[in-house]
Amino acid sequence: MFYMTNGAAGPLRVTVWGENRHEQIEEHVARIYPKGMHTTIAEGIAENLGDGCAVRTATLDDPEHGLTEEVLAGTDVLTWWGHAAHDEVVDEVVERVYRHVLSGMGLVVLHSGHWSKIFTKLMGTSCTLRWRDAHDRELIWTVDPTHPIANGVPHPLIIEEDEMYGEFFDIPAPDELVFVSSFSGGEVFRSGCTFRRGHGKIFYFRPGDQAYPTYHHRDVRRVIANGVAWARTDRTERSHPVLLRYETGEFFQGQGYTGPLQ
Repeated sequence: MFYMTNGAAGPLRVTVWGENRHEQIEEHVARIYPKGMHTTIAEGIAENLGDGCAVRTATLDDPEHGLTEEVLAGTDVLTWWGHAAHDEVVDEVVERVYRHVLSGMGLVVLHSGHWSKIFTKLMGTSCTLRWRDAHDRELIWTVDPTHPIANGVPHPLIIEEDEMYGEFFDIPAPDELVFVSSFSGGEVFRSGCTFRRGHGKIFYFRPGDQAYPTYHHRDVRRVIANGVAWARTDRTERSHPVLLRYETGEFFQGQGYTGPLQ
């Protein structure tokens, strides 16, 4: 079990969350990911970050979806993959994850996690997009080669087969755009975007439809690991942004705010 530590001391503690439904009910997905997509994603992070990280997994069917207060308090970065069962994620857990992101926990959202409750809550938009599942080739182009998430990533990163996502992608303007994708049909998509919400850093990365072996791809695994490393906060402690009242002449002393009059 992981516990909260101050700042970036110690190994990077990662929780890989996966819906884990397709792997249980669709034979062709189970053949690609016999231990679940979450396990494959976790293995890719571990192989890239090595001894510098400690990785655990959690799934939708675990008690409290595996995302208890204790687990989140001991997680530096959470990765999220969901698709068919977004509505089954209970609001209490979503609110818990939301609070931890605002307090400084990193979040990496993958593929169809764009429509998860937690991502749409953090973005404040519908997060809808265009899509087609027709074995498209995807070229992922690095548009910010100086960004840490792009470190060691080929230009372009080639995925021979995956689902197509296309614009318009209804998200707020990213704080940083790291990758864009182009597809066989000519569509383009903002496929690697970063955001900051409260004290937390968020990375959205597009590839990873369940019907394709995308999370076995060496370079996709590299991007996800880079995103996890980037999303770790450099703050010395996790804390939720608060509203403070300040007295005249004591600009450096925050006075506790107890809320509006009832």
